Amino acid sequence: MNNHIGVLLSAGCAAMFVVACASGLADAPEHQGDASSMVNWQSPLRVASGNAERGPWRMNRSQWDFVDDATVAINAEGFTGVAWADHTKQDILFQLYNPDGEPILDDPVNVTRSGDIFSWLPRMILSDGDNAADLRVDMLWQEIIFSGGSHGGEILYSQSTNGGRSFSPPKTLSNSTAGAGKGRLTAQSWHNGSYDMVRFNEQTIVAAWTEYEGNLWVSRSDDNGRSFSQPLHIAGASEEDPARGPSLATGVDETVHLVWTVGEDSAADIRHAMSDDAGRSFRDPRMVGRGSGHADAPKIAVDSQGTVHLVYAESDDGRHGRYRLRYARMVVGEREFGSPRDLVVPQDASTASVHFPMLRIDSSDRLFVTWEQYPSPRGRPLGLGYVVSPDGGDSFSSPRLVPGSDDRRLGFNGSQQGLLASKLAVNADGHVAVVSSTYNNGRHSRITLYRGRVVD
Repeated sequence: MNNHIGVLLSAGCAAMFVVACASGLADAPEHQGDASSMVNWQSPLRVASGNAERGPWRMNRSQWDFVDDATVAINAEGFTGVAWADHTKQDILFQLYNPDGEPILDDPVNVTRSGDIFSWLPRMILSDGDNAADLRVDMLWQEIIFSGGSHGGEILYSQSTNGGRSFSPPKTLSNSTAGAGKGRLTAQSWHNGSYDMVRFNEQTIVAAWTEYEGNLWVSRSDDNGRSFSQPLHIAGASEEDPARGPSLATGVDETVHLVWTVGEDSAADIRHAMSDDAGRSFRDPRMVGRGSGHADAPKIAVDSQGTVHLVYAESDDGRHGRYRLRYARMVVGEREFGSPRDLVVPQDASTASVHFPMLRIDSSDRLFVTWEQYPSPRGRPLGLGYVVSPDGGDSFSSPRLVPGSDDRRLGFNGSQQGLLASKLAVNADGHVAVVSSTYNNGRHSRITLYRGRVVD
């Protein structure tokens, strides 16, 4: 049996969900205004559709027939890349959209080309430029390679230099038997997708990932992805709790910020480590918002002034309780984060929990946060919520749902392999792109792209 988070389905389960609405969220004291007046959303685009059939877990021989695991990137000129897993093909596919939302590629391109091995939960970086044929696409994903350890998983990288029309042969960054890409909660439960990637410049890429066994690793490329360094061990030694859910961000000069949480601890706290040399080495980690609650799924970003912004989920009742979202920041020149404050708090039965936030910043230092919304703490998420900060985190808009993301006819939100995903992208001008993977058991699975723009 496959015990990773969120894999057990029952027929018709999507119909049991209650639609989560904005009234189920309590505004924290720093909230002001109305989110619907800050983002002008366009009609959703259907990126991909598939069946919704899933057989029992038999490793790479499993009979799965659905699309899942969407991720998105948007460049300064408004080109948007979407990548997702097609579990029928057992590969990652890619499509590029022009600023008007029209697909550029005649058909989605197969990135991974490893049809006998599952490829999951991609991460993506899209270069700036107004010529689609010249855009660079960096892709990172988890491939379920079994190489002798207790769990299958390796971290692979590929690049396109022609707008996604073709991709380089994949490179394996992890070369481990310890189940790379898994973020363990307990020995019986984990989320896949426990990795991240950032790009510094035309030459430097930094990737981070964790393993089921608990280690956190960082590898970097100084030659635009042609080769990567031997992985650098950051955390997760045998006497430590297993590292989980790393998030990377680049700062001024050669600064890299790395945050993560841990499993096997009902009072887990967020860790933050900083590199002053583009990821070659990291300082000892510091705790953020130390407390008795279970802190999970951190996301980090750095604004134009060098202030580091952090969002994460926290539950006062352990790993299976009701989560709220918290926000903290570390102003430029400081070495520690200020006291975290509540950002989004579930208020009543219509919204039991909010979890797995995503964070992005535009060139005006406006913050965008999205999350998975839960009608039941232990059920599947239904709908994607969001808030916007127009002033660098001093205040946030009222929480709202991305319009249409809570349509119960779509089924529950993915990903089924784990919710440590990357579903939000924002460009310098405040164009927003959000993707959602949905699954309606026995009916259909879909990848949907939601596009919007901040209204000044």
